[in-house]
Amino acid sequence: MIETLKNNSSDELISIILDKENLLIDKENTIVGQKSEIEYLKHQVNLFQKALFGQKKETHKSLGDTQQEKLPFEKVDLDLPQDVELSQITYHRKKANKKRTDYSKLELPQDMERVVTIIEPEDKTEDMVKIGEDVTEVLAITQQKFFVKKIIRPKYAKQNKEGVTIAPLPSRVIPGGKVDESLLVMLLLDKYVDHLPLYRQIKKYERLGMKLSDATVGDWTAKTINLLSFLYDRLVYHIQKCSYLQADETTMRVLDKLKKGATHLGYYWVYHSIEQKMVLFNYHPGRDQSAPKDFLQDFSGVLQTDGYAAYDAVIKKNTNITLAGCMAHARRYFFDAQDNKKEMCTWMLDKIQQLYAIEAMARDGNYSYEKRLRLREEKSVPVLNEMKQWLDSNLSETPKSPIAKAINYMKVRWNKLILFASDGRLEIDNNLVENAIRPVALGRKNYLFAGSHQAAQRGAIIYSLIATCKLNAIDPYTWLTDVLQKLPDTKSSDLDSLLPKAILERDGA
Repeated sequence: MIETLKNNSSDELISIILDKENLLIDKENTIVGQKSEIEYLKHQVNLFQKALFGQKKETHKSLGDTQQEKLPFEKVDLDLPQDVELSQITYHRKKANKKRTDYSKLELPQDMERVVTIIEPEDKTEDMVKIGEDVTEVLAITQQKFFVKKIIRPKYAKQNKEGVTIAPLPSRVIPGGKVDESLLVMLLLDKYVDHLPLYRQIKKYERLGMKLSDATVGDWTAKTINLLSFLYDRLVYHIQKCSYLQADETTMRVLDKLKKGATHLGYYWVYHSIEQKMVLFNYHPGRDQSAPKDFLQDFSGVLQTDGYAAYDAVIKKNTNITLAGCMAHARRYFFDAQDNKKEMCTWMLDKIQQLYAIEAMARDGNYSYEKRLRLREEKSVPVLNEMKQWLDSNLSETPKSPIAKAINYMKVRWNKLILFASDGRLEIDNNLVENAIRPVALGRKNYLFAGSHQAAQRGAIIYSLIATCKLNAIDPYTWLTDVLQKLPDTKSSDLDSLLPKAILERDGA
């Protein structure tokens, strides 16, 4: 090898050296890339392990938080005579995990119905004088039971044989059906609030002495929701007229008739109006951009999302929409990257925690939109400026590393993430609409799937109305019972008066 090199000219030697250097550079780049890939894969494994075995709540303690160490006991001045000699006795005992509940202190509502049971002494009391009584109250419940509502309408013959008069039969949700609104309400709430599938409800009713077929119960449920769809359409109208919406989506398995035993993955697209206190679920067979594009084609205002690309396609079609970002989603990337760059992630998490502390101040103080905006301009904007400078100075991280992914996610969406600081109406994150979606996740675990695409949309109707009730602090049972009695006779022009928000305003709340 050496002899061969001796025979080469200087130019040839330089060329060989350069080739070797380029080869070394290529190998070094390959090693760096492999290390980055290994780091990324280790991070992914760590995330999977956390998802399976770790706590789900994203807790973070700021480095600025300081707490005084709590002593196991406090020193107490007993004010004893001066001649008494005190000696200190110490011992260790196991600390209870949590404070025990004293069930004897349970407050029973004064307006709750009282069923009185009198227990007389076994002794004969005829010759005794009653001097008082001991009263004990305990909380009880009776088993749900069926009963038949018997409607009697007397008929009267008019004078001079002019005919017969009789009161009209009240309109019913299912004309000609032998089912009261009370049972229809129970069917809906048991499934969509308590997440009890219809077949389990049928078993429960059988234990209560009434055997119902699954076809009958399914038909009752479908027809009831179809009637409520008139209110759902009004909800759609009002949601689309709002100027600020939060949006998110969640999955729903649907039976596929074309594939025996298989299910199709459909989606609920959910829209939440904070100002109008309304929630709307819109079912669509897929997660493509056509669902939000069609629904929001006439919408004008701010749309706050988690950063899903389908919404970016929506604003290309509708330039009247401004997209706002979700700080909670940006934060999650830094939280998950802590095993990669702990110090960097902690810095960013601390800053985001400062932003949320400012939001909590406005929320606890019940600030108006104008006052919240002034607070953000004074306190949040300086924090955001620090975050922006930090992002710009740390973009050189390895592209595939978890910390680089977190930085790039926030950097790309920065203008959307900081929009809340220039508008007092906007929230810092999308968490409120995510909270509205939670009942669907619980329902999926129980009834597993919808029977058809039509059934999935019926689920969207009842989920929308119940979620809107919840936002307006209205009891769904009371509202549904009232609405199902009135809806069959309500004119189209009066439908808005039956919406949960309208009922709240009508009652003067």
